Amino acid sequence: MLYGCSIRIWRGELREPKIGVAELRPPTFSVYDSESTTDMKPASSLSFPKQRRLTRASEYERVKREGLVRRGKLLTLSATVVEDSGLCRVGFVTSRRLGSAVVRNRVRRRLREIVRQHQHDLGQDFWIVLTAKRDAANASYRALEDEWLRLARRASILL
Repeated sequence: MLYGCSIRIWRGELREPKIGVAELRPPTFSVYDSESTTDMKPASSLSFPKQRRLTRASEYERVKREGLVRRGKLLTLSATVVEDSGLCRVGFVTSRRLGSAVVRNRVRRRLREIVRQHQHDLGQDFWIVLTAKRDAANASYRALEDEWLRLARRASILL
């Protein structure tokens, strides 16, 4: 007999309750119950939230109009200084000439991850637009990262 369960009487017979699937499952534990989460770095230092990205067409136009441009084989980097904007903000452009939506999204995810990993090396008050060229669709992650670092150094936006 299970603890916490009542015995049912049905038509004069004594029956024990059936064991359901929920009672057979082992107990689940949350990762937040352990004490090891205190050893991890704060999420804010590793995240790349939407506030750190350029989202409006007017922001992209401003960078294109006022910014300096550095061209590479895989990427084009445009950057401008925006006074009192705080942390660096980055936008990504992947046009249809890159390929299908799957390819464009893969390139965009790679670029976002590269910038996220190097965000603490960027100066403040910069708006940056990274435009992927056709060859970026077939490039490896390492090649995109090397190109990004080379263009960022040439544009003098790295600390």
